[in-house]
Amino acid sequence: MSHSPVPRIGRTVAGLTAVAACSAGLLAAPAPASAAPGPAGASGARHLAERYPNLAPRPPMGWNDWSYYMCDINEKVILDNARALVRSGLARRGYRTVTVDDCWMSKRRGPEGELTADRTKFPHGMAYLGRKLHELGLKFGIYEDVGTLTCEKYPGSLGHFREDAELFARWKVDYVKADGCNVPVAPGHTKEETYRDLYGQMSRALRATGRPITFSVSAPAYFQYDGDSVWHKVIGWSAALGNLWRGGRDIALEKHAPAVKWSSVLYNFRYNARLAGLQRPGRWNDPDFLLAGDTGLTRQEMQSQMSLWAMMAAPLISSTDLSRLSPAGRKVLGNEKVIAVDQDALGVQGTVVQEDDGSAVLAKPLKNGDWAVALFNSGDAPRTLSVTAGTAGLPEAGSYQLHDLVSGRRAHSGDTIVGREVPPHGTVLYRVTPD
Repeated sequence: MSHSPVPRIGRTVAGLTAVAACSAGLLAAPAPASAAPGPAGASGARHLAERYPNLAPRPPMGWNDWSYYMCDINEKVILDNARALVRSGLARRGYRTVTVDDCWMSKRRGPEGELTADRTKFPHGMAYLGRKLHELGLKFGIYEDVGTLTCEKYPGSLGHFREDAELFARWKVDYVKADGCNVPVAPGHTKEETYRDLYGQMSRALRATGRPITFSVSAPAYFQYDGDSVWHKVIGWSAALGNLWRGGRDIALEKHAPAVKWSSVLYNFRYNARLAGLQRPGRWNDPDFLLAGDTGLTRQEMQSQMSLWAMMAAPLISSTDLSRLSPAGRKVLGNEKVIAVDQDALGVQGTVVQEDDGSAVLAKPLKNGDWAVALFNSGDAPRTLSVTAGTAGLPEAGSYQLHDLVSGRRAHSGDTIVGREVPPHGTVLYRVTPD
């Protein structure tokens, strides 16, 4: 969803201060602080004990409209992109959850307090949309907010968690993305206590429906400036209350210049790569959408984002116009060998094992005993990158088989794994098999 580059404090309503937006700031902490419940007391402890079901054993994959379309959405846009997922073969490769982001609803709730679709944008309603997605073999995702209003000022779920969750279940929703704009903080309560309580209410309401609904939590993104300790604590309870969480800035929008998009990809990689200690199988760090296919990024930049996200076991959620996806974008998004690294059953987020100002090397163990190694050149000139097997953490072996997952080339290596001459903004991604 859309947040400001810096937090802002909203207007005061009935004695409550509304936290109106989130999100920037690079936190370099490599490991979590304690995620034990804090001053929220017994209520907070109960939230952590009642863990949300593990409905995402692999990082979620799919499509979301926000980065490309923002509020310029309607039924045709959503279904055209859904059909493109199927037609392009991306759905067969795992991209199956189609999520409608902010701006899908009417500005006011219905006569019974229920959420209603904007009938100009969605003339047949959301249950119909979900039914059409399911007929295509896809899953139905939807956006809401735990505050009084969404980020774009549509009705939030605060005070309506049970009703909204039951409505989503009736609509056969499979995935809920819950933002955290316009959250009122009552006097005598901390911001962290308030967010924990509201996300806990939504988590319990979704669970109470009996429908398996994957839950995406945006809470950590609202604590980027609140200090490492509280931010890690928020991720701790987000992992108890949901299946994945956003930790920082939104990825750049379609309207932004190519340089801004690349800078956004680089920023999100840098903060998310440092969070491997906070993730575990079934509970995923989410560095936001894939921009492959979006206008402006080069083929190398699209491939780097895809490869780096796969190394980080990140959700692979495209946000572009799939109905006119370029062949290059389709090839990047649909690379089954790279997807396999992301979706590996071991569920480990790769770690940065070597870096300097213009490069980073990541390593990641895979379920069958192989390893994935990525050599990323973030600079503006070609570089030959390499890493020793010991530095990468590979098991000792006489030699290693290297399979370049993008070019398809195969080679053998001794102790040093060399990425050839890596182009500017490029990444070489190897699957490494110890001999």
